Amino acid sequence: MRLSLIAIGTACAALFLSWQPSLAVAEGPKVLSEKSVTGFPFPESVAYDAAQKVLYVGQFVSALKPTEKDGKGRISKVSIDGKVLEQNYLPAAGGEALNKPKGIWVAGDRLWVTDIDVVWVFDTKTKKGRKVALPDVKFANDPTVIGDVLYVSDNRGDALYRVDPANFLDGAEPKVTKAFTDASINPNGLYPGKNNSVLMAGFKSNTEARGIFVMTPGGKPKPMSRPIGRLDGLYLMADDSLLVTDWNSGTLFHWAGDGHVTTLASGFKGPADFTVIPGEKSMTVVVPDLVKSELRFVQISK
Repeated sequence: MRLSLIAIGTACAALFLSWQPSLAVAEGPKVLSEKSVTGFPFPESVAYDAAQKVLYVGQFVSALKPTEKDGKGRISKVSIDGKVLEQNYLPAAGGEALNKPKGIWVAGDRLWVTDIDVVWVFDTKTKKGRKVALPDVKFANDPTVIGDVLYVSDNRGDALYRVDPANFLDGAEPKVTKAFTDASINPNGLYPGKNNSVLMAGFKSNTEARGIFVMTPGGKPKPMSRPIGRLDGLYLMADDSLLVTDWNSGTLFHWAGDGHVTTLASGFKGPADFTVIPGEKSMTVVVPDLVKSELRFVQISK
């Protein structure tokens, strides 16, 4: 059932009262510098490994065909200034091929990545990996780990998958279920929210706009914003505001929680699933442009 604009507005107002972002978010971050680095064929996702202080960049490599199983996809290990350290970091030599790796999530020495109809978990030290099929999935997109649960978005199937336990590399077969389906959300980017909730950015394959949603454990997804665009990457700031990428406007923007949206960087053709490198006084947002085959490093104030 599609939510009416009145229902969305009412739900957003109620949720805003419970979310309560800091009043300081109204001012928002400021852009300090930007640079682009080329040489990444069709990059869909970037993740930051805080322990090793490196980036992992998932790339389609062969063509902008996100559902083609051609075995040519890869994940590269990259320095935080954009230098390629290991071009074919994954898959490991002799390992099973990747096709079109999309969302990446890193926690400790584990790396999760979706690939069309499966989700992988890898050991970042040994490169050992294991995949799990997602039954009936139409377009596995972004993973995120909350507690010991792995969530995977399926934006074309308008569903959210739950994989339990998240770290299934060496254990028994994990349990795969759907947290929801057919909610007119089309979840794309995911990010851990407050109190073990899941934040979701909506993305419909045409120009129809979707918004930002939240789902608490055991609850139903609720809208946090009005429909904004075709949203991809998502990041929760310390003050509870959000950084988001939008394909419709070709931007990285800041969402203040009160409905206020501020563009931080523009001119993207395919602003996909980004990551954030934290710093003492600033942070660097690394946005893959899937269409331009480049990474853009956007330094912003905290």
